[in-house]
Amino acid sequence: MQTRASRKRDFDLESAKILIIDDEPANVQLLEHVLTQGGYANYRSVADSRHALPVFQEFGPDLILLDLLMPHFDGYAVMKQLSARVDDGDYLPILVLTADITRRAREKALSLGARDFLTKPIDVTEVLLRIRNLLETRMIYQQLRRQNRMLENRVEERTRELEEVQYEILERLAVAAEYRDDQTGEHTRRVGTMSEKIALALGLPAERAWSIGLAAVLHDIGKIGIPDMLLLKHSRLTPAEFEVMKTHTTIGARILSASRFPVLQVAEAIALTHHERWDGTGYAKLAGESIPLEGRIVAVADAFDAMVNDRPYRKALSTEDALAELARSSGSQFDPQIVAALLSLESNDLLQLDAATRTARPADSEASPVTAQSRKTSGNSAPADRE
Repeated sequence: MQTRASRKRDFDLESAKILIIDDEPANVQLLEHVLTQGGYANYRSVADSRHALPVFQEFGPDLILLDLLMPHFDGYAVMKQLSARVDDGDYLPILVLTADITRRAREKALSLGARDFLTKPIDVTEVLLRIRNLLETRMIYQQLRRQNRMLENRVEERTRELEEVQYEILERLAVAAEYRDDQTGEHTRRVGTMSEKIALALGLPAERAWSIGLAAVLHDIGKIGIPDMLLLKHSRLTPAEFEVMKTHTTIGARILSASRFPVLQVAEAIALTHHERWDGTGYAKLAGESIPLEGRIVAVADAFDAMVNDRPYRKALSTEDALAELARSSGSQFDPQIVAALLSLESNDLLQLDAATRTARPADSEASPVTAQSRKTSGNSAPADRE
């Protein structure tokens, strides 16, 4: 069993801050003497209740000894002032010292935050016992709050660790999907980064932009279901083969479907719709705003990344040429607002994203927009089935 001496060591009650609020100098002097006799040295006194609030805020007491009948602000008014300054859930004991022992006075004081009462004239032994009991209760409460905060911090830390594991799994899953035609996995990361930047440039909330960027790395997860003979083919796909290639969008959506996690729900929409075109001539013939916003964003990010990196049938375009090509395809292949958002990004931002990660890689069936101008600019004839 814990002894009083051990509790004293644990809580160091004598260092507790005690605030006396009483307009009678004799009462204040007596209470200060009692506290000194009890081993308490960290106390302050306020004779004018109008000064109670500023002293309380500056001193930060652990216990308040409060008279009820005072000029200017009585004890009830003081408690109302103090209650607005006490944190929700905090335990700040107020020991009321009063000659008014009526039931109405006690009920009113309790309703305003009083924890205990002593009637005047006070008994020294009883005062010290009540003070110690209230301080022990406060110190135990504070100890429990500290322990709860520690547990909450551990839970938050563990939650962050689990989230990081989940995000890493998503990224590795995306790399697995692209491993056969991009062993570095950089394409998926770049598309994710660019998608988040575009979303922010569109004015989307940071949390949603982050979610889109995270989900975008899974845009080609459906490639897992495409045969190597098609995925790695360097020559033009036949119409029948191209139809099979197109199924990576529906395969990806099926892989990601029915998830209860918001990020995977976004990833499902992206996987299914990132090859839709603004003019309605894409894979599923969705047009305009019937295409989910996330899919429209990733379509632009994916095309930009494909254009600024080497392909087996052409060299990479410069950032300037790629942006010009996107601008030409605005309103036909791409949502004009999203192209404008990409163009609004600072050039240094684009150059850093582009130049730092340029890498040669085999074809992946989604390259730059299909226009005669893009082939003219690149100096190579890019097969339409690779676009």
